[in-house]
This record gives sequence, structure tokens and C-alpha cells, in this order.
Amino acid sequence: MIRGENRQTKSRFPLSLFALFLIVLLLMSGIHIGLVVLGNKREWPEFIQVAIPIVYWTAVAAGLTVFTRYKIIKTYDRPMQELAKAAKKVAHGDFSVYVPPIHTSNRHDYLDLMFLDFNKMVAELGSIETMRTDFIANVSHEIKTPLTSIQNYAQLLKKPGLTREEQDAYVSSILSSTRRLSSLVTNILKLNKLESQEITPQYTPYDLCRQLSSCALGFENVWEEKKIEFEADLEDRVTINADESLMELVWNNLLSNALKFTEPGGTVMLSQTSDAHRVTVKVSDTGCGISEEARQHIFDKFYQGDTSHATEGNGLGLALVLRVLQLMDASIGVESIEGRGTTVTVEIPVGENRKES
Repeated sequence: MIRGENRQTKSRFPLSLFALFLIVLLLMSGIHIGLVVLGNKREWPEFIQVAIPIVYWTAVAAGLTVFTRYKIIKTYDRPMQELAKAAKKVAHGDFSVYVPPIHTSNRHDYLDLMFLDFNKMVAELGSIETMRTDFIANVSHEIKTPLTSIQNYAQLLKKPGLTREEQDAYVSSILSSTRRLSSLVTNILKLNKLESQEITPQYTPYDLCRQLSSCALGFENVWEEKKIEFEADLEDRVTINADESLMELVWNNLLSNALKFTEPGGTVMLSQTSDAHRVTVKVSDTGCGISEEARQHIFDKFYQGDTSHATEGNGLGLALVLRVLQLMDASIGVESIEGRGTTVTVEIPVGENRKES
């Protein structure tokens, strides 16, 4: 680390360069004195004795000027021009530019480190631009789908001679699409506020077991309708210090996903344990499971590994869960076997949390 800092502060115009100039000038002065002595000794004409030093020092000055300009261009001007060209390309939206360091890694100076930082910045800007483009494309697609559905069913409602059952079915489809659209917009706003840190967590001590029970009961109609067996194994009481409203969003999303991907007749399990260091909450299901490839992307915005349930969500739930847990200094892990089910584990560090009997 120290060596790297030394390289970073090393000047591209070291004292040795100016020492070289001094030595050269001293040598040139010695030659000048020698020429003057030689002219006097051989009794050269006066105009020659005057002209020789003038021509000599003109040549010395020109040589030093050319050498200095060459060193400035090679050492500083040319690299900065390359950086300026690269910066101009980036300003016009080209994030594929790369400015190679001047020296090898063991001889990096502050300009080399500047170029490396510039390349890193450009790579990150390119990544952000790609994410922005993908985000806009995904949002456009997610908004367009329910709007198209609403438009189609509204046109069907205009057809004459519809039965009461047909009208009710079309209205139900329109309401379902509007709810999906409203959920999408709400989740986008929440995620944007979380990522831009517009939401400041309000840490207060509260009973996690009570919250988990309340969230689970909120899905009672869902598991009864799908004939899913719901099991819960919670402690009587455990107090954590966190933002209660944000943590409620976490549990609702995890329970919703477990019930959504579990087929009728399956089982969803909610368990909670705690020790001196952490509180652990697990949500398990016997659903379709997640492939290894899909598991790498489940926390990405708008990613939906199982497209058969695409109309039931918008792919923002787990992205919200991850961001909330990051704010709470908590962690989340996913274990899954395709065709056999998934277990999501949330670990909340105790810190100031305390278990109560």
C-alpha cells in the first residue's frame, strides 16, 4: 500500500531531470570558456571571437528548447491529449473507450493511476447506462402489458349483446390489470426512494414474532383458496430494533412469493429462531424451485425466473427486499432445488436487539 502511494505522488518531472539540465549547462559554459581562451590565444579576428559565442549559445539554446519541448510532449502533453479525447467520447455517450496506462504496473505514477481510475469510472458509467436502458425498457414493457389488456377488455365491453357474465368477466380483468399497474408504479417509487436514500429507516424496538404472525394471517385467504398447508414455528416473543414498516414489506414479499409458486396441496413453512448474535427467519415452500442460473438473477429488477407466474407480479419484490435488508444491515440467502421447493433465510444481527421471554 505504501509503495503504491509513493508511486502515485512521484513527479513526472523529477529532480534528476533538472540536475541533468544543470550539468549540461555547466559543460556548455566550460566549452564557451574554452572557445574564448582559444580565440585569444590564437588571436582570432574580433568579429569571429564575438560571432562564435553567439552562434554557439544559439545552438545550445535551440537544442535545450527542442529537448525540453520533446520531454513535455512525451511526458505530459500527449498523455493528457489522449485523456481529453477519451473524455470527449464519453461526453458523447461512448462508454467503450479505454486509456492504456503509460507504464507497466510496477512503475505506475500518478498519471497512470489517473488513467486507471478514469477507465474504472467509464466502465461503471457504461454499466449504469446499460442498467438505465434496461430499466426503461422493462418499465415500458411492464406498463404496456396491463394497459393493452385494459384497452382490449374495454373495447370488448363496447360490443352489443354481452351477457351479464361476460361483462363481469371483462370488468374483473380490467380491475386485475389496474391493480397490477398500480402495484408496479408503487413498487417502482418505493425502490427509487430506497436506492436514492430518500427513505430514512426509523429504528424502533418491536416484537418481530407479532409482526410475522400478522403478516402470515394476511395471506390466510390465499392459502385456504389454494388449499396450501401453512405451518408456522415462532418463538413467543423476540424484540428487534429495526424499521417496522420496511420489515413488513420484506415478510409480505417473501410470503407472497412462497404462496405464489406453491401448487395447490403444497406446503409453506414460516419459522423463526434467535440466539445471542442474530435472529433468523426462514420462509420455505414445496413449490417449483429455482434453477441455478435463475438464482443468480432473482434480486435483479424485473427478473422473473418462472414466466408462468409473470402476470402475478412485476419482478420488483425481491429487489425491494434486498435493498431493505441492506439498510437494516441484515442478510438474505436462498436455497432451492428445482421441482422440490425453495427456502429463503433472513438473518438480522442482534446488535441492540434483545430477546424477551
